[in-house]
This record gives sequence, structure tokens and C-alpha cells, in this order.
Amino acid sequence: MVPLALRHTQQRGGEQVRLTATLRDILIAQRGHLFGWVPVCLAVGIGGYFSLRFEPTWGMVGAGLVLALLCAGCAQVVHRMWHPVLLCVALICSGVGLAKWRTDSVAAPVLTFRYYGPIEGRVVGMDRSRSDALRLTLDQVRLSRIAPERMPARVRISVLGSLPDVPVVPGQVVMTTGHLSPPSGPAEPGGYNFQRHAWFVQLGGVGYTRNPLLRAEPADLNAWALRVFDARMAISRAVQAALPGEPGAFAAAIMSGDRSGMGQQTLANLRAANLAHLLAISGLHMGLLTAFVFAALRLLLVLIPGIGVRLPVKKLAACGALVAAAGYLALSGGNVATQRAFIMVAVMLVAILLGRRALTLRAVAMAAIIVLILRPEALTGPGFQMSFAATVALVAAFAWLRKFDQSALPRWFRSGLAVFVSSLVAGLATAPIAAAHFNQVSHYGLIANLLSVPLMGAIVVPAAVVAACAAPLGLGWIPLMIMGWGLSWILWVAETVSGQPGALSHVATPGDMVLPLIAFGFLWLVLWQGRLRMAGLMAMAMAGVIWAQTTRPDILVAQSGGLMGLMTDQGRALSRPRGDGFAASVWLENDGAPVSQDIAGTRAGITRGTRWFQANLGGWDVVQVSGKTALAALNGCDGADILLSNQADAADRPCLVLDETLLRTTGSVAFTLQEDGSLHVTTAQDVTGTRPWNAQSDASHVALPKELIPSAQQFARRGQTSQ
Repeated sequence: MVPLALRHTQQRGGEQVRLTATLRDILIAQRGHLFGWVPVCLAVGIGGYFSLRFEPTWGMVGAGLVLALLCAGCAQVVHRMWHPVLLCVALICSGVGLAKWRTDSVAAPVLTFRYYGPIEGRVVGMDRSRSDALRLTLDQVRLSRIAPERMPARVRISVLGSLPDVPVVPGQVVMTTGHLSPPSGPAEPGGYNFQRHAWFVQLGGVGYTRNPLLRAEPADLNAWALRVFDARMAISRAVQAALPGEPGAFAAAIMSGDRSGMGQQTLANLRAANLAHLLAISGLHMGLLTAFVFAALRLLLVLIPGIGVRLPVKKLAACGALVAAAGYLALSGGNVATQRAFIMVAVMLVAILLGRRALTLRAVAMAAIIVLILRPEALTGPGFQMSFAATVALVAAFAWLRKFDQSALPRWFRSGLAVFVSSLVAGLATAPIAAAHFNQVSHYGLIANLLSVPLMGAIVVPAAVVAACAAPLGLGWIPLMIMGWGLSWILWVAETVSGQPGALSHVATPGDMVLPLIAFGFLWLVLWQGRLRMAGLMAMAMAGVIWAQTTRPDILVAQSGGLMGLMTDQGRALSRPRGDGFAASVWLENDGAPVSQDIAGTRAGITRGTRWFQANLGGWDVVQVSGKTALAALNGCDGADILLSNQADAADRPCLVLDETLLRTTGSVAFTLQEDGSLHVTTAQDVTGTRPWNAQSDASHVALPKELIPSAQQFARRGQTSQ
């Protein structure tokens, strides 16, 4: 008889063998479908890099890259079951290295103080601010009393003063006197980090001017980028001259990427109707353009006697469509969505040239890999996330639909079904991302897209192509007029849909883990082979539960110290109806209740004086004072537990003081009341850590107490840490 202990050992050994065999079968079943995971692994490494609270050294990154090489090498000698795991580790380490390299390669000086004085630079960008003011991006910057090695590579100013009689053109050197500040940090801890965005576009200062804008030198268009920029703006001016009003501004945005002519209300209507994607030059426009050019060239070549028989017409049409797509990319300004769309189209057209199937998940993965290698920082932006989510969902959905025989359906019905499915799938795929970034959900977006997208493909984009061909003959106004009819309809749909009761609802900003969980679950559902793919639905459901339990900070303090917001039963009450407008709008949007600052600034919950404001949270008195006079008039803290000020305060006070000097270091601050009655303090610096894009913002990093214990009644002074 077999001893009992030996029998148990044999059973455990058999279970291990079966488990190993099951794992081997699962991993081997993924073979042939692993290429789609390559950009996912790169994205995990890039996302991990950007989530760090410290900047890894090249020694640390080098060790990771060595690990990547070892894993890649070991994958060639170990059992093939472990190949995907080792290559996954190698790609994650490579993603960290890519992000680190990109961060260092774009390093440029950033202002470390508020500047007022003369500003001179060459115009390399033009758009509109949220207040609808002309906004110029300048390079070759010259500022007074700043050494060349500390001069920002680029600055951006909003022109609130008078403009020259002759319009500002790309490449022109302009000068004025204005205000510049370092790029601001998040409006609240964990919020959108403009400092990081500014770092990667080498924007070292932002500000405004109320003085006249003078032309210092004529336009210099020696650089290729400036010539393209000048051509874009010339096209925009010509289109808006031939097609006035909002339809002309819409047409200019589609044809040249210049949105400066669009009114704020029009933009709001398009967003509320979920039609803003028609404004951005992305996959829809690039796909429609290349499809029209491809079909037109193919038809034209076939109609020429002898050409259709002797030459590969399909491949020649693909070459022409690729050239048209490259020209459209250059004229559009080349943002992330357009780059992704061009790469996708290029992969598809090259597949046609090679006689391969064009639209596959492999092509989408190739596009994602190229974008992540060129611009790793794009991963954190809504443009990258939404464009790839929509594309992956569409490719997967139509691949699934191809399994069903639709030959019995009428052609018109199949075309209508394709439009419906495209709008539904793309809307569902991008809805959580749009809600997380923009805090709004459009309930009638599907209807608006069904009424607009077919018109965009049948009239607007073909008319734009014909207008570009007819413009040298002076006949461009004819197709532009037809294009204007289509765009007027789309604008009417946007206005009508957005004006319906309940057309738009708002949601609070989710926690940091929600979007990654949704993305992981979605990609697992699409890419994994076998029954385990249903686990992706569980991950997305878990993200929804976490999102539903999201809570907002009880008190928020702006980095300037000039505004605080208290959460009440009626919504967030703001201390002031004006001032720090950007921070106020971000707070209210992230709360999921975007009312105007005028309304929030009069809500009950905050006692408002002339220069002082008081809020009470669970027995804690928070007082904010504005200006030097109000600060000097205080007797100690006047009973306050926490004192906020937009001025530097050198006095010794028996409370926690958040003044301008401290807030410049910590960034915005959030207070949350705990169940035990203590206040938990979170600063923007706590969340972002010390990274290159915010390391130049100040000298010493001052730590605030994580919890303020009411029984102790002892509060941290500036520059000290209290436990």
C-alpha cells in the first residue's frame, strides 16, 4: 500500500502538473494574437513613469533597460510558454526608458517668478483663449533682465489690448509689454497638470498683455514649419472670406486645423451634442479624405483607355491617397489625433500596396506603437485615449459582424446599419473617457451623430477636396458653398440637440485608478483569446463601482491663496464671485456641477466680508484674507484654525498659515474631514511629487501635516512638519 503522506505528495504534484499544463495552454492559445499587447505593455511602462512622485535617474532606467534586454534574451532560450511574460517585462521597461528619454530631450528653461516688462518673440502659434482673446505662442523669446541660458524657449500670451491694423501673421516678430508667470500647477490636488503639458511643448511662461501689440520685424518664413503654418493660416483666411460666419469658421477648422474663428457657444453646442469630434481633424476626417481620393483616383484611372488593364490601378490610387493624407497631416497642424489617423491610414494603404488586409487590430497596434515612441506623453491626454478607444472598438466590432452573413440584406440597409453601429460603438467606447476628462455625458449624442456623420462623409469632406482642387482656378467658392450647406446643418443639429431638456448630465471626476481599470478591462476583452476575456467586463464593472463611490474634498484652496471653495448641500460655495476664474471653473466641473462662479460665489456656507471670508467645517474655522491691509489687521489668527492669504506673511501666528509663499511651493490644497473629526490635508505637491516640470517652481519643499488633530490644538508653522 502507498503511504498516506506519499499519496498526498503525489496528489499535490499532479495538481501542480495540471495547473502548469493549464497555464501553458492558456498562454500558447494567445500565440498569433500577441502583437496587440505590444503597445499595451509600452503604455504600462510609460504610465508608470508618469505616475512616479520622483524623477528616476538614468542609472535606474539603465538598470531597467538591462533587465529588458535580459528578459528578451531569456525569451529565446526558455520554454515558449514563458516568451510572452518575459517580452512583456522587457516592453514595460522599454516604455519607462522611452518616457525618460522624451522628458530629457525636450528640457528647456522655465520661468521661476512673475515677470512684467517687455516681451519680444516670433509668432509660431495662434489660437483663442477661453475668454475668446487672441492668444499667441512665441519662440526666439527676448525678455528684459533674463540671462540667455535662463530664457524660455517659448511663451504664450493672450492679447487683451489693441491689435495692429495689419493682421498678425506666422513668422512675424512682435513685441509688447505684459505679464508672464510660470505654467501653473493643478487647480486641485490630482487634477489636470498643465505644468507637465507645458514642459513637453517647451512652454516656459504664460501670461497676457493689455498694451498694444507692435510688429518689430517682417515675417520670417525660412523654417519649413513656419511655411506650413503660414499656408494653414492663409487657407483659413481664404475659407472664412468665401464662407462667412460660423460655417466658415467650422470649414476652416476642418481644412486647416485653425479653430480661432469658432465662437465659444458653437464649441459648447458641439461638445454637448457629442459632435466635437467632427471639429478635430482625426480618424473620421482622414479616413473620409483618403477614401474619397482613393475612390476618385481609381475611377479616373479606370476611365482612361488602356490604363486599367496595363497598370495596377488600385495600388496607384493607394499611392495618391497616401500623398493626400500626408499633405492633410501637414496642413492640419499634426496633433496627436491627426498623427494617429495618418499612421493608421498609412498602414492601411501600405497593406493595399503589399496585397494584405488593410483594417485590422494589428494595424491599430502599429499606429499606437509609433505614436508612443514619438510622443510618449500623449498617453495621458484625452486625444490619444479617445481616438484609439474608438478605433479599437470599431475594428473589433466590425470583425465580429463579419462572422454573420449579411448578403440577404439590401445594400441601403447594410450602409445604414454600418453608420448606426459605427456611431453607437464609437460613442460607447469614448463615453467613459470623455466623462472622466470633461465631466459630462451627452444623452442624445447617438442621434446627433446619426444626423451628422453621413452628411460629413457624403457632402462636407468631398466638397473640401474639390474646393482644394478648384481653388487654383478661382472656382473654390462653388464647392465651399456646398460645404457650407452641410456644415450649417451640422451646426443646427448641435444647437437643437444641446438645447433639449436633459441633453447633458455631469459627473464628478473619478479617482486615479478608474480610467486605467476601464482601459485594461476593455483591452483585455478585445485582445485576449478564450473564455477568460470576460474578465475584462469584471474590471470595467469594478471601475464603475469605484467611480460611483468617489468623494470630493470638503475644502479646496487655490494656489494663489485668493480663493477657497467649501462643499455644501447645495454644491460648492466659493469665497468670491470673481477672481481665480480658471481654478473656480475646474473645481465646479470636477464636482460634476458646473455652475457659473457668480452663482457659486453667493451660496450659503461661507461668511463673506469686504476682504475676509470665513468657513466652518466640522468645528474647524478657516479664514481667508485678501490683500496686505486685511492681513495686517488680523490679531494673531482671530480665532481661526487655518488662515489663508494671497500675500506673504512673516508673522508668528498660532494657527496653520497657508500664505502665498507656502502655496507657491505646495500648490493647491485640499482639506477632507475625517470620521474622527480631524482634517486630512493633501497638496498638489503631495500628488505630483518633484518632477522636471515642477522642480523649478520653487526652492525648498515644505511638508504640511497630513492630519490636523483637534485635541492637540497645536498647528504647524511654515517650514515645519507636524504629525
